Amino acid sequence: MLFLLLLLWPLGLFLIFNLLLIPFQFTAVSLVNLVTIPRQIYEIAVNPRLRVNHALEHATINVLEEHYGPLNLAGLAREDGFLIRGAADPAAIEEAARLGLARLQRGETGLVVHNRCGTSIAAANFLSSVFFLILLLQTGRFTLLNILFAMLLANLTGPVFGRLVQKYLTTSGRVEGMEIVGVEYGYEPLDFFGLRVYRQPTDFFVRTRQLRTY
Repeated sequence: MLFLLLLLWPLGLFLIFNLLLIPFQFTAVSLVNLVTIPRQIYEIAVNPRLRVNHALEHATINVLEEHYGPLNLAGLAREDGFLIRGAADPAAIEEAARLGLARLQRGETGLVVHNRCGTSIAAANFLSSVFFLILLLQTGRFTLLNILFAMLLANLTGPVFGRLVQKYLTTSGRVEGMEIVGVEYGYEPLDFFGLRVYRQPTDFFVRTRQLRTY
């Protein structure tokens, strides 16, 4: 028993030390979030091409999930299109992109919002930082309770805030002049005991083109 206590004592001190540091670490992260997250959202908000492709990315994933259920897909918008990462059929991605674009052009603006978008995650992180710093200023204490309370408030308000940020700042439904060019992907070769095997692609780039300027 004494030997076990001697072994657990350093571990206990380490855990206590880290618990005491958590509020200070969270404060530092919160201060960074107050600067970096608004800047990231601003960079998208002032770029019309990026906003349109972000909307098309969401519409594509929403259409895919309507047909196949929840999928483990991630997206990244660029000025010349958008990237989709995950196990998927390239033909299904292209079909979903064209259908998503057509539905957006018909006025289905709800497709521009996706619940698992990184914008929503960033918005929740931003809110938790804001709530924590407000509590810190009000109480003057670095406590785990303040962190938990801030995270609870952020989880309650973050989804709604994230959807609003997506709809009005980081996406745009003005896709009247957009066209889907096609889906680009490649098969990555792997060497398996001297035998070259081609792995199923998981990165798909949907290239877009703007036919008219609005």
